Amino acid sequence: MRIDIITIFPGMFSAVLNESIIKRAQQKAKVSIFVHDLRHYTLDKHHKVDDRPFGGGSGMIMQAEPIFRAVQAIKKNVKGKSRVVLLCPQGKSFNQAMAKKLSKCVNLIFICGHYEGVDERVRQYLADDEISIGDYVLTGGELPAMVLVDSIVRLIPGVLGDKNSLNFESFEGNLLEYPQYSRPAKFKRWAVPEVLVSGAHDKISSWRNSEALKRTRQRRPDLLKKSNRKE
Repeated sequence: MRIDIITIFPGMFSAVLNESIIKRAQQKAKVSIFVHDLRHYTLDKHHKVDDRPFGGGSGMIMQAEPIFRAVQAIKKNVKGKSRVVLLCPQGKSFNQAMAKKLSKCVNLIFICGHYEGVDERVRQYLADDEISIGDYVLTGGELPAMVLVDSIVRLIPGVLGDKNSLNFESFEGNLLEYPQYSRPAKFKRWAVPEVLVSGAHDKISSWRNSEALKRTRQRRPDLLKKSNRKE
């Protein structure tokens, strides 16, 4: 997979892309990630990428031309189909199902919005998807892009060491993950549930399923409506 990120703040990505699982995924050639400075794609001598909105109003709007030029330049270097994602508050709320779908793409191009938004023609004629990471306002699309990259890259086959670990995470099957414990078996006056140290794998599996349902029912009952498991 190849991921391209278009931003006016490329320096924000260095720490995220060069640590932990994302770094290892790149070293293992499971994904190639490129960060592009949008200012390099403007024809303006001052590398300006924004302007005042038509009709008046506060703030500045990111111009369509440099964004189109950036996406077109990226697509010329990509084999296969590209999917262009605009990160903005008006987009669909990101979830695990979307992460799975995007992880199967050959090339993802993330456009990080900024200022008061982007020219509407980017939405209408360039973006394949508009995605938001929640109902709150951020300064720009850089942090959402990092969230999507992290969520998607770990789903690429071969990225995680334990191929089974993805099957037991929160939101798999629309359930939150069951409680987890590690050594020591007793800490202060709190002991690990006996079933987990029993060695009875069928009972452990049943306990985990029951606890996942219980936790989901308590914290995210909306997920149970989507789950194919019985309460």
